[in-house]
Amino acid sequence: MNIVVFGANGPTGRVLTQRALDAGHQVTALTRRPAEFPLSHPSLTVVHGDVFNADDVEAVVTGQDAALSTLGVPYGRTEVHVYSQGARNILTAMERNGVRRFAGVTSSATQPNPRPQGGFFFEKVVQPFVIGVLGRTVYADMRRMEELVRASPLDWTIVRPSGLFDAETVSDYRTGEGHVDGTFTSRADLADLLLRQATDDTWTRKLVAIATLENTPTMLQMLRREAVGSK
Repeated sequence: MNIVVFGANGPTGRVLTQRALDAGHQVTALTRRPAEFPLSHPSLTVVHGDVFNADDVEAVVTGQDAALSTLGVPYGRTEVHVYSQGARNILTAMERNGVRRFAGVTSSATQPNPRPQGGFFFEKVVQPFVIGVLGRTVYADMRRMEELVRASPLDWTIVRPSGLFDAETVSDYRTGEGHVDGTFTSRADLADLLLRQATDDTWTRKLVAIATLENTPTMLQMLRREAVGSK
């Protein structure tokens, strides 16, 4: 398949790009800093561009079979628009060029699990601080992105991970519609689930949550990584 990856130069995007190449796909990676992109492969095309630029987005969407987005920015005090504006440009280009399949990452924090799952400290201290203070502007824009995607006529999937961490291999991770019990998600598992969306319609026009259950970090480590806030 021909797959374009947005956010390819981020921590999850690099894992996703490599997995797609290993699976035999033709991959196009859009990045503002192509000189810093660490991957090379005969089936990889690295394109200089910005997801905020509609022309750049359309140029890489044309001729693709699927578009996968791992766009992300660190937490900060300024307003965030990369998720919503990026999704708007991607979806518009896809509709214009007849590309149907889209999968993009937001977060379980956009709609916290209604069932207690992390204990008192997580539920009453960590989660409110991350969602309401550290990541307030990030999660607000993720919600705008979800609204845009859910209103799209395309074959979309929104993937909601929890606290992201690095792992070398894919685990026997858990998925569920909307919510899933679990506090952490490895980038390897997230990339695996995202790539599956290019060829599997199980989660088409649905929000799927993902959680890793094996070799997860401690709550303190998770909080530190959430403070960085990158995808």
